[in-house]
Amino acid sequence: AYTLYLWVFHSSTSAQLREKRREVLNTKAELLKTSAQDQFAKWAKLRRSVDKGLADLEKLSALPSSAYHASALTQPTDSDVASTKSAFSIKFNSTVWILTTGIQFFVGWWYRKAAVFYLPPGWFGPLGWWLSFPFAPAGQRMQFSVL
Repeated sequence: AYTLYLWVFHSSTSAQLREKRREVLNTKAELLKTSAQDQFAKWAKLRRSVDKGLADLEKLSALPSSAYHASALTQPTDSDVASTKSAFSIKFNSTVWILTTGIQFFVGWWYRKAAVFYLPPGWFGPLGWWLSFPFAPAGQRMQFSVL
């Protein structure tokens, strides 16, 4: 969900992420073609380039684009990454809870005085009065009752 959020709301970051990923993969492919013993200087340079690219890719994939534009001179820190992901997680989980459980509570509250079904008179005797709690007249089965 976080990746989809970045793709939809922060498309420039997604474009940078794709470009950086492509660059790292090309450099890694070239690194694998290079012999570490025969061409050590080239191999070491490519290895440092791949390591730096992976670190940049990790930082870029963790933050939305607004964090980069706000602080163009500084690199994002781990606390920025953690706070961005946790803020998204709280928003996402709250939205899911409201759309599932919250709506059930609202519908139950809205229709709290409407009977779910009617009990035939005398079926439960004095228990019918308890089954009608909290708002229904005696003989009606309510949504919030125990049974």
